[in-house]
Amino acid sequence: MDESALVYYPALSLIFLLLTFLIFYKRHKNYKNLPPSPPSLPIIGNLHHLKQPLHRTFHSLSQKYGQIFSLRFGSRLVVVVSSSSAVEECFTKNDIVLANRPHLVTGKYIGYNYTTLTQAPYGDHWRNLRRIATLEIFSTQRLNSFIGIRRDETKRLLQSLNTDKGFAKVELRSKFSSLTFNIIMRMVAGKRYYGDDCDVADVEEAKQLRKIIRELVSFGGANNPADFMPKLLSWIDFNGFQKKIKNMGKIVDEFLQGLIDKHRRKNSEELGIKSNTMIDHLLSLQEDQPEYYTDQIIKGLIMVLILAGTDTSAVTLEWAMSNLLNHPEVLEKAKAEVDRNVGQDRLIDESDGSKLPYLHYIINETLRLFPAAPLLVPHLSSDDCIIGGYDIPRDTILLVNAWAIHRDSNLWNDPTSFKPERFDNNHGGAEANKLIIPFGLGRRTCPGAGLAQRTLGLTLGSLIQCFDWERVGPEEVDLTEGKGITMPKLIPLEAMCKPRPFINKVLSEAVPDI
Repeated sequence: MDESALVYYPALSLIFLLLTFLIFYKRHKNYKNLPPSPPSLPIIGNLHHLKQPLHRTFHSLSQKYGQIFSLRFGSRLVVVVSSSSAVEECFTKNDIVLANRPHLVTGKYIGYNYTTLTQAPYGDHWRNLRRIATLEIFSTQRLNSFIGIRRDETKRLLQSLNTDKGFAKVELRSKFSSLTFNIIMRMVAGKRYYGDDCDVADVEEAKQLRKIIRELVSFGGANNPADFMPKLLSWIDFNGFQKKIKNMGKIVDEFLQGLIDKHRRKNSEELGIKSNTMIDHLLSLQEDQPEYYTDQIIKGLIMVLILAGTDTSAVTLEWAMSNLLNHPEVLEKAKAEVDRNVGQDRLIDESDGSKLPYLHYIINETLRLFPAAPLLVPHLSSDDCIIGGYDIPRDTILLVNAWAIHRDSNLWNDPTSFKPERFDNNHGGAEANKLIIPFGLGRRTCPGAGLAQRTLGLTLGSLIQCFDWERVGPEEVDLTEGKGITMPKLIPLEAMCKPRPFINKVLSEAVPDI
């Protein structure tokens, strides 16, 4: 190949790329009132503006361009909303229009080609999945049937912290992660994956799955340029991202299929005697409606439970304890409430929740300041619409900056301070509860909010009831955020923990049958 060819072919490629993007921009030339936007670059648009953590970057941009602004992620138009009133408009007047999800490569390979509850487009299939989730997975009856699992795993956590050495330093991130993972996996498959009573094979299997979950969480945001290129260029695999995701999808699918096959064989060998697990329940439904409750649908539901129900709750518990350590007066007030309304003769239970409003204020304040999904889950407009007076074209990706709304000084008094009392009805708490949106809004709101609230309340209440807590040193716990879509703490939480005198008595109680 001569030197002229070495110049000729790259030039042709560049011209092709420019023509492709000119075609895209021409599609939107008739929209005269798009939200304001920072200057963009050819080809990549505003991708160069994206710096972690994204919610803080978007908040900074909103200070300059307004609470509704637009960006170009390559060929994709993205609108970021940081206004409570605009969000209400999104999910009331425009709820159906914004009920879709953008097609990103993770949804193709991890979300079974966009067929899972979180990835499926709005329509009959999604409505059926939502019905199944509401009635068969997250209903009050179903959650009550797993209450023994949550009690048992919480008690195991307390036992792992119990020591007769007085104050001892403990690392809490790994303990919270194991707690939430075991709760979800016992609900799903009926067995623990972490702890002294686990099989070695299960532990190794769990480590593999947990590693995959961590990687998937770290992939959040605009990490794959191909997601934002025109379809003509979607075949380009930047940095091997698609290959890696595709391989991870195969590993996860094999893991989930293995769980289903084990339960199917067990049910067959035991002549239909089924245990109380999500898989067994869904396999029962499969017997009656095999054309709909396929293995793929079941795997997709399990995938959503694992991804949405483990890391998010563990991260929230870590933020809650971090804030309590930095505000010992709040911790003491919560302890006094538990002692007064539960006592020291038994462990706190989920049924005590209605008697512990201050505990729920703490959880709400944690979700306000540190939402596990600070940008919620992206939405996609299925048609043209108007938000805050701006034109929003069809196929626009909508991101809601819940983190920014939760810290808006126009909505909150002293918005960056940790003040659980702001949720007290005597101090305007009813209005405050309407302003926090950690689980989303509208048709695509998180159906697992009830499970999350139960897990958070029982675990945090138990830790407050059974132990005295102090910081490791005189300095406050570092609240710097790490990378990832669930907004983890940058530095894992360590604390000084001392059992209260009655702990052995309450831990000796038998956990009700599961």
